[in-house]
Amino acid sequence: MLYWAAVFFIVAIIAGVLGFGGIAAASAGIAEILFYVFVLGFLISLILHFARSVDRKTKSIR
Repeated sequence: MLYWAAVFFIVAIIAGVLGFGGIAAASAGIAEILFYVFVLGFLISLILHFARSVDRKTKSIR
């Protein structure tokens, strides 16, 4: 997903340089949404990883 965010960002930059403002704005918006979805997924994955590791540590102590 981060790959597609980078692709849309590059498309937005190229379209902006060439003067296609509407396409650049749309591509930048899509890239921004994909980036935030990626960050949200990463944070959820990180939280679940640490929750699982804490759960394993407490089970091994008992």
